Amino acid sequence: MPATKDHKGVVLFNPRSARHKHRIPNSILQVAASIHAHRAVALVDGNMEQDPWSVIEHHLASADFGHFGTTAMPGPQLEQAIPIARKVRDRFPHVRTTWGGYFAANQHRAVLESDWVDFVIDGPADETFPLLLERSEQGGSLDDIPNLIYKSEGRIVRNRRTPIPDMNALPDLPYDLLDQHYPLSNYLGRTFLGKRTIAYHSSFGCPFTCSFCAVVPIYNARWKGVNAERIHRDIRMLKERWGGDAIEFHDNNFFVSEKRTVAFSELMLDEGMQWWGEGRIDTIDKYSDEHLALMRRAGCRMIFFGAESGDDEQLARMDKGGTQSGEQILRFADRMARHDIIPEYSFVLGFPAATEKQVLEQIDRDIAFIRKVKEVNPATEIIIYVYSPVPTEGSALFEQVKAAGFAFPEHLTDWLDPAWAKFDLRKNPLTPWLTPRAVDRIRDFETVLNGRFPTISDIKLAPLQRRIMRTLAAPRYRTRTYARPLELKALQKLWRYRQPEIEGFEMQ
Repeated sequence: MPATKDHKGVVLFNPRSARHKHRIPNSILQVAASIHAHRAVALVDGNMEQDPWSVIEHHLASADFGHFGTTAMPGPQLEQAIPIARKVRDRFPHVRTTWGGYFAANQHRAVLESDWVDFVIDGPADETFPLLLERSEQGGSLDDIPNLIYKSEGRIVRNRRTPIPDMNALPDLPYDLLDQHYPLSNYLGRTFLGKRTIAYHSSFGCPFTCSFCAVVPIYNARWKGVNAERIHRDIRMLKERWGGDAIEFHDNNFFVSEKRTVAFSELMLDEGMQWWGEGRIDTIDKYSDEHLALMRRAGCRMIFFGAESGDDEQLARMDKGGTQSGEQILRFADRMARHDIIPEYSFVLGFPAATEKQVLEQIDRDIAFIRKVKEVNPATEIIIYVYSPVPTEGSALFEQVKAAGFAFPEHLTDWLDPAWAKFDLRKNPLTPWLTPRAVDRIRDFETVLNGRFPTISDIKLAPLQRRIMRTLAAPRYRTRTYARPLELKALQKLWRYRQPEIEGFEMQ
């Protein structure tokens, strides 16, 4: 629908991401779904544009667009989001700018104090954004708009939060609108799951309160999802219209409801599609063997799990709610092997401790536990992160982090520093207790582990290359000689070994 004099159009921008290049930009599609029936919407995907600013500038220079919205995660997306926000304010001072996403919500003070961003949406935008657009154009108070953060008379105002909406009552995502801007078929690429992999988001939030998770401050242990029938309908449509043959579910926790998972699996039995999602070990371990077998027959190939640590005391420090334990992590890896579902376990190393010796000891215990996991189920994919703090105010872990001297940048432009730009990749965060020696210990073990067990998701790695890496890494892995694996680092750099924790699945 064309914009009218009273209803200015909106430009929605998805900045370039290191992880999810060529994935359907569900975040801006979700926002577009709430407004495009009443006003013009222009979608700009930084992953698909050589120069997204030229496209944004073209739209905003017309008389049709008066609002600019950006979704942003910490890390690489900020490299486009911040400079473009500044350009919009300088070139089009009359345009109102709104940011969403968990970076904006968690770091709203730095975002708003920049004076380049007018509003931050803290949580679902389905109700908030249409109301905000109306008030911005027609005037009126902002204080009753839920999930909104803004500045008023020099101070930060944070409005009440609302529950996650009934997702089944929300409008369908406007895939046709995206297809008008960028051929949707370009988003369905080859991964180890299939030749044309769909990225789909079926739920918001997570019912747990892990103290290292960035979505906890936004959703406060709440979760709601689309029902199985609607998911299946959307997947069938994407399959029939654009040839999708596999699925990545990008929910924070796809498997919260066993009933929903089972219903979806039953609907997928005859589709011939493999799929991947994220879940919790202590949740899915409650699923019956019958239901796990059903999931596998329905195409469930791999599940990402936050194992985090094999140390029960460390799991407690993380507020890893539920019943997860080191013993369960090992037992569950074996259970997944019996059902031919690949568990993708992530571990978080480098938590705060009083001394370097204590940090190194904890890292060594985690490494020893990871080796146990590989003994139980060699097919387990291992993802290694270095602990990066999130502002979960009130948690014991974050209080310990602040006491150790860690602080987030106060100014938005500081996030463009190369060190902070890598912060969300969780590889070498700026934490005062993590010494170069500790970082090297983590990185060196990771290099040897990846050489001994190359990820199944790197589809460009040839069988001969895999054999060479395994052969070179085997003596180091067997003898626990991890230090300075220069020969493996050189090979992995030469062959551009793909790390799914940074880059997502291989897309071609």
